Amino acid sequence: MSLDHIRQRLQQAETAAGRPAGAVQLIAVSKVQPAARVAAVLEQGHRLFGENRVQEAQGRWPDFQAPFDGIALHLIGPLQTNKARAAVQMFDAIHTLDRPKLAQALARLAQERGACPDLFVQVNTGAEPQKAGVMPDAADDFIAQARAMDLPLVGLMCIPPVDADPAPHFALLAEVAARNGLAGLSMGMSGDFETAVALGATHVRVGSAIFGARDG
Repeated sequence: MSLDHIRQRLQQAETAAGRPAGAVQLIAVSKVQPAARVAAVLEQGHRLFGENRVQEAQGRWPDFQAPFDGIALHLIGPLQTNKARAAVQMFDAIHTLDRPKLAQALARLAQERGACPDLFVQVNTGAEPQKAGVMPDAADDFIAQARAMDLPLVGLMCIPPVDADPAPHFALLAEVAARNGLAGLSMGMSGDFETAVALGATHVRVGSAIFGARDG
């Protein structure tokens, strides 16, 4: 596929869902992609990218940020607390706030810097023990705790279980967000983003369908 093809599919999904054009932001997931593929997408005018690891992003993006203006970077992978300082300096948004210790670290850094990236709380909608994220029945309390720290929460994120129907997971995420007055919904990837758009996604995370299969 290609960036243009994914843009067309996204626009069609917005129309089918009765949502205005541009209601959903497309995050091009550039993790583990060669620099040449990333440069090609930048040259097509795309500026919003998702990375899984702080260290990889630090190695990749400084070389692109001089020749290409307006780049926005979102962290969509797990964030270790000891990488929080680097993350808040590098990223415009972090989609994986998932535990009190990380919230406390981000709150300290926000006070110190006078600024903080937009934050999404990751919800483990499938209650999978091996997966990061706040359990659904603990999400309301965690959101309240993060807000009490003056953290800039803008939404929720989820990654449904592999091979499961994603629709119930997207619907659950939307319910938790609505209950807590959060507008952002980071959900949907290459194989299911149309379903996510139909259920209210504001950000979809598409990698392989734009760039091709990852090298690693």
